[in-house]
Amino acid sequence: MSDPRASHWTAAIIVMGVSGAGKSTIGAMLSQRLNRPLIEGDTLHPAANIAKMSQGIPLDDADRLPWLKAIAARIDEARTSHRPVIVTCSALKRAYRDILAGGHDDIGFVYLRGTKDLIAGRLKARTNHFMPPGLLDSQFAALQEPGEDEPTMAIAIDATPAQIVDRIVRQFAS
Repeated sequence: MSDPRASHWTAAIIVMGVSGAGKSTIGAMLSQRLNRPLIEGDTLHPAANIAKMSQGIPLDDADRLPWLKAIAARIDEARTSHRPVIVTCSALKRAYRDILAGGHDDIGFVYLRGTKDLIAGRLKARTNHFMPPGLLDSQFAALQEPGEDEPTMAIAIDATPAQIVDRIVRQFAS
């Protein structure tokens, strides 16, 4: 799915997906390609959330709410300053995406879609991250794939990061 409104995503492009889908890598590369500052959503997690995930305990909606509000506030700052951003955030549920968008139509989501096997392999190879591979099942259980009515560009992650970013930029420009 590709959203024809993507050219109107003038406040923020939110790179979303489960842990291990490549949000940070793709977000950083997309930030460079589109010359937009990157807001790494994980850096806005409260310490309690990081501690909980580090212990292998999945976050619930109440845990995520202050985090989502902090990200939404940063997007609002970008909108107000007319400085569009790239944001990384799992945005697993529609309700979370609604909080991030805040009723604005100048925000869109790039959904990094991959199989559980592919992503599990990536998580096992990853080091120095607070999110343990054991939480992947909870991520997929919480995931509500974006609906056709949501401003979303779904991108398969079965290619190199450079190829994925090329796909996004091509679709964003068309």
